[in-house]
Amino acid sequence: MWRKPTEVNPSSQTSSAAIPSSPRYEEAPKMGAPSPARPIISEPAATPASSNISKISSGLKIQGELSGSADLYIDGDVQGKIRVTNARVTVGPNGRVRAEIEARDIVIDGSVQGNLKAGESARLGASSRVVGSVISPRIGIDDGARLSGKVETVRSAQSAATPAVETTHEADDLSPVGLRGE
Repeated sequence: MWRKPTEVNPSSQTSSAAIPSSPRYEEAPKMGAPSPARPIISEPAATPASSNISKISSGLKIQGELSGSADLYIDGDVQGKIRVTNARVTVGPNGRVRAEIEARDIVIDGSVQGNLKAGESARLGASSRVVGSVISPRIGIDDGARLSGKVETVRSAQSAATPAVETTHEADDLSPVGLRGE
């Protein structure tokens, strides 16, 4: 609850409008002269990337290069290159991707033609169809998943004693899968 100050301090700027009483405000601590109530500001904690998700819904077709720092959920058609190195890329069950994907985590439940390069983990779901190479420190392949290509597990950039740049040179030897229309 807010109480109107009995004295006005000329050095401080006060508003003539009353601050509404609500659970978002609290009474200021009683040190010396009373002061107007101040809002309780809850600073958001470091928001994980997973709360910031960009979606490409079914019915959308995108051609070109996608890059960014937000998690990406694809349930439409994408052709080109996808690079979100500090986020997760998820290809939903209706997703059809003809692109090279580079991300921290990759989850495939749809169809992908292209190489996958995951910094931490890659998972191919039961309904996934992947034609291309998979490079990741950890890989999970569910029963029913179809994979045609090379699988290579590399050391995680976080646990590797050598710089991550050396890990990426191993991936440079892989030739990209030719993209063809369906």
